[in-house]
Amino acid sequence: MIKVLAKSIREYKKTSILTPIFVSLEVLLECVIPFVIAQLVNAIKNDVSMELLLRYGTILVVMALLSLLFGALAGSTCATASSGFAKNLRKDMYARIQTYSFENIDKFLVSSLVTRMTTDVTNVQQAYMMIIRIAIRAPLMLVFAFVMAFVMGGRMAWIFLVVVPILAIGLIAVIYKTIPLFRKVFRKYDKLNESIQENIKAIRVVKSFVREDHEQKKFNAAAEDVCRDFTRAERILAINNPLMQFCMYVVMAFVLSFGSYTIITSRGVDLDVGQFSSLLTYSFMILSSLMMVSMVFVMITMAAESGKRIAAILTEESTLHNPENPVYDMKDGSISFQNVSFKYSEAAERMVLSDINLEIRSGETVGIIGGTGSSKSSLIQLIPRLYDATEGVVKVGGRDVREYDLETLRNQVAVVLQKNVLFSGTIKENLRWGNKEATDAQLIQACRIACADEFIDTFPDGYDTHIEQGGTNVSGGQKQRLCIARALLKNPKILILDDSTSAVDTKTDAKIRSALRTYMPETTKIIIAQRTASVEDADKILVMGGGKIQAVGTHKELLASNEIYREIYTSQNKKGDEDEE
Repeated sequence: MIKVLAKSIREYKKTSILTPIFVSLEVLLECVIPFVIAQLVNAIKNDVSMELLLRYGTILVVMALLSLLFGALAGSTCATASSGFAKNLRKDMYARIQTYSFENIDKFLVSSLVTRMTTDVTNVQQAYMMIIRIAIRAPLMLVFAFVMAFVMGGRMAWIFLVVVPILAIGLIAVIYKTIPLFRKVFRKYDKLNESIQENIKAIRVVKSFVREDHEQKKFNAAAEDVCRDFTRAERILAINNPLMQFCMYVVMAFVLSFGSYTIITSRGVDLDVGQFSSLLTYSFMILSSLMMVSMVFVMITMAAESGKRIAAILTEESTLHNPENPVYDMKDGSISFQNVSFKYSEAAERMVLSDINLEIRSGETVGIIGGTGSSKSSLIQLIPRLYDATEGVVKVGGRDVREYDLETLRNQVAVVLQKNVLFSGTIKENLRWGNKEATDAQLIQACRIACADEFIDTFPDGYDTHIEQGGTNVSGGQKQRLCIARALLKNPKILILDDSTSAVDTKTDAKIRSALRTYMPETTKIIIAQRTASVEDADKILVMGGGKIQAVGTHKELLASNEIYREIYTSQNKKGDEDEE
């Protein structure tokens, strides 16, 4: 985990190294200052000259200023290093997620990915900040102060060696108890974020069914669950503070009582006032260092689980890879499925698609129809290699899709998915996802084919109209037409429309299909639809059911020979037939 996370330090190595150096110099000066003060106290006791007092005073001022300077520099470099490290972690995680296949995305919940890029990275950032500063400062201060305490206080310093094992045992017990709790908490954080995400995405449904109270109760229950686990963990961590305070007061009581007794009984021979004052200072330093060590352990304990979750993202390998010598040219838009079976994960018990054999010539228009859950979308997702076939071969342009460079393949296969997505920005910016170099004339032509110009021209800002995140300020039908136009701008060899005209009326649907035939005669077009009207003029139609191709034929052939297709057609056209009668 540490090796994986350390790769994200990169350009912040310099500040990460400078911070411990500055901290070391700061600690060294802080530990020497009490020693100089002790010398000054003894000098004053012996009626030293004003010149020597000024010399001691100057040395102390210079040392204090240098300590302050090194502390400020350490703070600055530490902030730069930790913030930069967090920035790189987020960039690396985001870049890694972009390489994931759909199978990888399915493995991690979206809410979990969001938590890892926010809460988990913040925890690791804070831990890293402590590691390069406080985790250096505290042990150094502890060692230096121990050494100076023995130099100044002799056998009295042994009291520190008595309390350290007590604190160490306490810390180990706390860490052992809290790590499992934090592991549970972060999993519940994922669930909490999932609840928020689900509610916000479905807010229209929530309000239309007046389920705000139900959602509020569900969220409150999840939040209370997280709170309970966090409270348990924090209660255990809170033991650190009273344990530290107890050890501190024991040490202070011993030093004050035994030190005073030694000064009085030995008349300053075994221990003088200067040594005693510096010993008290070193006592505070040692105990504050132990307190800081305790804080570091607590933060690292919290961040350890976050670090593992981040490392899991950074080490996850995409299930889809480019071959060693990829093909960068696609001959045509022909498609072939040869004995293809598919399931979404190795652990799945049954195949989603079974024994698919299909030949589609380049330039053909193919319709796919079937009931919900018939695996229509699963079939077309194998063509641009969003998933790999579990068994069999999928060929495009006469080559196995696994032989192509992924970018080349996906640039030649445009898919308008069932769930249409627009991004925040202008209509132009959304359309240019299809072709970032597209001219305004090309944008207008694509929108005309997709019948999107009809509503764009009614907007005051036209193609510069701002689209809200997720396209919430346009209707479902408008969103679908914009997504079709975006796909057309890729000028692909294969165009797949996955139920992407379901929200438009039949007249507009017919106009779009007619325009596609005229505008893209050489492009292979696959249309998944619920309405037979959307596919009846296709060169051939696939009827799917139970993950298999039940029948293949033209509209007329299927009406005559396939009961499933005939039932769908009859149910959709019954009202029209009755009206004609």
